Amino acid sequence: MAQVTVKPNESLDSALRRFKKQIQEAGVLKEARRHEHYEKPSERRRRAEAARRRKIKAAEEASR
Repeated sequence: MAQVTVKPNESLDSALRRFKKQIQEAGVLKEARRHEHYEKPSERRRRAEAARRRKIKAAEEASR
């Protein structure tokens, strides 16, 4: 779990910004959104295949 201690004389906004950055780096929100609804195994495979295709396409574009 991400945890941020507020430093002396630090504004709440900057502490919240650091917390959000830690959450994003840890992948907590992504994982929570993934568990919001049940995903059938076929949908999971389809999503993974689409991600592989995007990755291959991006690699081909970068090599040009």
